[in-house]
Amino acid sequence: MTVVKSTLPDPDRDITGEALQGTLVDLLGLSLIAKQAHWNIVGPRFRSVHLQLDEVVDTARAYADTVAERAAALGVSPDGRPETIAAAFTLPSPKEGWLRDGDVVRLMVETLEAAVGRLRARIAATDRPDPVSQDLLISLTAELEKQRWMFAAEDFPNEG
Repeated sequence: MTVVKSTLPDPDRDITGEALQGTLVDLLGLSLIAKQAHWNIVGPRFRSVHLQLDEVVDTARAYADTVAERAAALGVSPDGRPETIAAAFTLPSPKEGWLRDGDVVRLMVETLEAAVGRLRARIAATDRPDPVSQDLLISLTAELEKQRWMFAAEDFPNEG
């Protein structure tokens, strides 16, 4: 059942809806990864990385809401249920327990890089079907690339 009639033709709505849903899953999972690391980080860089993780959480949660509302505006029901996220999420995640600060930094660089790579594919996919959603994905990509840069700079001497 479609409650909201899309302004896009069905094939364009389907492509865009898939891109937005995949992004929603990544963002909700990213916010959980960053919070898990935030709660469990230990080491000499605890405070700086701890605070940076909260920035990632805030960004992921704010964009998740925007992405979900964009999908809904196009007549695509966003699915952020825990079971959906658990079944579809594949970005790198932290191990259980306490996490050394350097390990958290490297994890966040890897996770953000993977998320950005998927966003770039979604940007390409939405180029023709929906430039408005593409613009949203572009601005999100810029923000996640900034976060990745900040974590990479945190670990500069050790980054390979």
